[in-house]
Amino acid sequence: MKPAPENGTPTPDAGITRPPAQRGNPLHGLTLEAIVTALAAHYGWEELGQRIQIRCFVLHSSVASSLKFLRKTPWASGKVESLYLYMLREQKRAAHSAQP
Repeated sequence: MKPAPENGTPTPDAGITRPPAQRGNPLHGLTLEAIVTALAAHYGWEELGQRIQIRCFVLHSSVASSLKFLRKTPWASGKVESLYLYMLREQKRAAHSAQP
């Protein structure tokens, strides 16, 4: 525990351990909205609906309707995050193969 200030009360962060930095986690700091927007821009709604077969990507597709569903449905959010990570790996591979 950190030393107490002069009045005898402990400091606010006394005894709290902080998690290690999220280095190497490409999802850290990204919102679900940013992920859905990037996927829709990269694949388009039609292909996104084929890759992850959920109605919010197939019928009346929009970022807002997708977010409403995904925030309530952890299994679907997990699939979206997995596809986003796959997309990042694809882009990284394409960039490496394009270099001379």
